[in-house]
Amino acid sequence: MNGDVHEHVETLIIGGSQSGLATGHQLSQRGRPFLIVDGHQRVGDAWRHRWDSLRLFTTARYDGLPSMPFPAAPTRYPTKDETADYLEAYAARFHLPVMTGVTVDCVTRRGPVFEATAGDRVFTSDNVVVATGAYHTPRIPALAESLDSGIVQLHSSRYRRPDQLREGGALVVGAGNSGAEIALELSRDHPVWLSGRDTGQEPTRAGSLPDRLAMPVMWFVASRLLTVGSPLGRKVRDHFLHPPRGIPLGRVRRQDLAAAGVERVPRVASVSSGLPMLEDGRTLDVDNVVWCTGFDIDLTWIDLPLTLTDGYPEQDRGIVPEHPGLYIVGLPFLRSLSSVLLGGVGRDAWYIADHIDNRAPAATAELAA
Repeated sequence: MNGDVHEHVETLIIGGSQSGLATGHQLSQRGRPFLIVDGHQRVGDAWRHRWDSLRLFTTARYDGLPSMPFPAAPTRYPTKDETADYLEAYAARFHLPVMTGVTVDCVTRRGPVFEATAGDRVFTSDNVVVATGAYHTPRIPALAESLDSGIVQLHSSRYRRPDQLREGGALVVGAGNSGAEIALELSRDHPVWLSGRDTGQEPTRAGSLPDRLAMPVMWFVASRLLTVGSPLGRKVRDHFLHPPRGIPLGRVRRQDLAAAGVERVPRVASVSSGLPMLEDGRTLDVDNVVWCTGFDIDLTWIDLPLTLTDGYPEQDRGIVPEHPGLYIVGLPFLRSLSSVLLGGVGRDAWYIADHIDNRAPAATAELAA
């Protein structure tokens, strides 16, 4: 075994954002030992490194992790920096053992235990919880390489603010929530084209009186009714995940985009003379392209045979049956439509921590043998 061996820990949680912290808190409540490792330098950095104007899609009332409400007015939509600070405060309040600056390169199994390597460090554990979330490798179409070298290209993961772009027109590719919000922001200083399938929009405007009245009902539906345990929930899950597609627009409305002069255009089909060509044959003479085309989940660092569907491992509410002791949390529709939202990970974390707590005696006996 190469590298420096860290002391054995019962449960290693990989990822220190909301899913990992919520799972750690639930394990702490049960008296189970664990360690959280995260590649960022500070808890909450996964949020700090997103674009400046980003806000959560749910109000603070629905953004709290277990045992700690979000510290903001219930109807406020928190900023990404407020969210990052909340996660950091959560880890501190409950004294969660988080080791930052540790990126796990590989997870495998050595006999009865898991082995995780992070550079020259090695961790062994009875259980591994993968809490790295759904957003890993930026998905950029291959045709991007054929665009003129003078066009500024940014994926949404690298976009921070409008001043990163050149003067001139901007094409935003991907018309989900990220694309719509970035397109609207860019429209203040640029002619903007928004390319992609219309994902629809929520029935009420975010922050309006109808929205505040409807939100408790919508949250109940998203967290209690649309679950993997119900036929309707499974149908909705398959609609959004197989293949992956954007959810309806939240804060930005179609009329907001139209009023700002954002032109909706068909999908980008190819490149002509270094410029993006649309499905309708038009070529757009733009100086900037922002790819809001989502992410591919990357679990190649898990050196274990996994059965995958659309990139997601086969699991039962986060339990990976192929490998006892391996769990995954923070994926869309792990249990319900709300699983990927800040306020929805608590139920998933509770379920996984309970399963770890119940299997602990058996795992200990296996190690002793």
